[in-house]
Amino acid sequence: MRLSTLLSALKRLPKNWQRHVLRFSFNMHPAFRATGGRVLHVAENLRYVRIRLPLIRRTRNLVGSIFGGSLFAITDGVHVTLLFLNLSDDLIIWDKAANIRYRRPAYQTMYADVHISDADLQHIQHQLQNTHELEHRFTIQIKDQAGLIHTEVERIVYIAQKTFYKQKYAAQSP
Repeated sequence: MRLSTLLSALKRLPKNWQRHVLRFSFNMHPAFRATGGRVLHVAENLRYVRIRLPLIRRTRNLVGSIFGGSLFAITDGVHVTLLFLNLSDDLIIWDKAANIRYRRPAYQTMYADVHISDADLQHIQHQLQNTHELEHRFTIQIKDQAGLIHTEVERIVYIAQKTFYKQKYAAQSP
């Protein structure tokens, strides 16, 4: 089943169930589970997710800190999912690029707070009205319990109106 179909079904649920089903779905999805991360909280407005990544045998690297791949992977797809749930159904949304910057090794449980602000949504909607497609940059700071930043992940998300996207790529086909 396609992600867009699943997310459309999630949108049809009663509002007070959506965040619980989203949290459960993330935590049960095999690809997300494999990261070692767990979604702790999804905001009622579906614009904020808190993720915990413990230092356990599965997430530990050779030197005893959290494996960089796990730090990177816990951020994968979260913005895309939140944007699907907060924008209209007639959009193409995907992760286009990502970059990670390690500031210091993580020898303890880490936390990632993923936000989509009102300003982000307004900017995206404004750009879509004018240009029909855009790339939006999000930055996620992965911190320890005390709030010390260990890693920063930058994600670039591509967003386009479906009709514009189909016309653009149909014209490029041989």
